[in-house]
Amino acid sequence: MIYSKQRELILKTVLENRIHPTADRVFSLLKPEHPGLSLATVYRNLNQLAQNGLLLKIPVPGGADHFDGTLEEHYHMICEKCGEMVDIPFEYVPEFDKQVEESSGCRIRSHTIVFYGLCPKCVSTAQASS
Repeated sequence: MIYSKQRELILKTVLENRIHPTADRVFSLLKPEHPGLSLATVYRNLNQLAQNGLLLKIPVPGGADHFDGTLEEHYHMICEKCGEMVDIPFEYVPEFDKQVEESSGCRIRSHTIVFYGLCPKCVSTAQASS
């Protein structure tokens, strides 16, 4: 992968913000200080960074892909109220792949599990208003 200042800036933004941003979010964070940056450049670079193992790409069915700077296997949850994606502090279970293979006959290369519910902030807000 060829070095570029824009790619470095995009990677730094994901690593420093730790918010599991989408390409649109990265673009909105960078655009005010980098008006020459295009959304297409952000998409292209995020995908290249993920393909080269520098970011984790988290596909979200029916939604935009999110990107994560934490490369160790872990789980995520998307808040159904505010849309925030958060890390789940639960030990990754690599044996799950093997169990699925044995029960289904499929060959599993990897898995991504995303939980859906309310984030701690939205749970607190809901409890405070009830």
